[in-house]
Amino acid sequence: IAELEHAVVFIDEVEEIASQRSGEPPSPLQGVTNELLKIIPAFREQPGRLLVCATNFIRALDTAFLRHGRFDYVIPIGLPDRQAREAMWQRFIPAAVVDDVDIELLVERTEGFSPADIEYAARSASQRALEKAVYDDGGAASGGSVSVREAVRKGPSTQDYLDAIGETRTTVSAEVHEQFLEDIDALGRV
Repeated sequence: IAELEHAVVFIDEVEEIASQRSGEPPSPLQGVTNELLKIIPAFREQPGRLLVCATNFIRALDTAFLRHGRFDYVIPIGLPDRQAREAMWQRFIPAAVVDDVDIELLVERTEGFSPADIEYAARSASQRALEKAVYDDGGAASGGSVSVREAVRKGPSTQDYLDAIGETRTTVSAEVHEQFLEDIDALGRV
């Protein structure tokens, strides 16, 4: 990196190498955290360099890691808002059926869902629709004449999506989301 004129370094799940240091007994990771804390200011002094870190657990980070001079911006990225959820559903619903699906209802029902939760529900609905078409609705597997191609073209319905949403376990609990909102107030700097 020292030889590069321009560099963007991205460290995902930075809490793994910059977690809270404790006194006794010193953990092997404390040495890694200490070294990282020394490297960051030197890295920042070089023009054309950008260090970006991501974490799902900002509370786990060492307070020295978050101080001004190391990271001037702490940008919280939370769960998707209504507009973002609508854009995700527009992306995940097949074009052939998007006009027949009540996207507003899906957006409403996915409050508190992460992008991964929404994608999972969309894929589950598509799988459900295919299975229903092939095995239940006159598909070849049930002795009918509907081909797999026709089943795919038919696509998932609003109800397929609602059923999938109802069966999707969200990855962010209400408690974790509340902690995130508290962390925004305490630590966010844009």
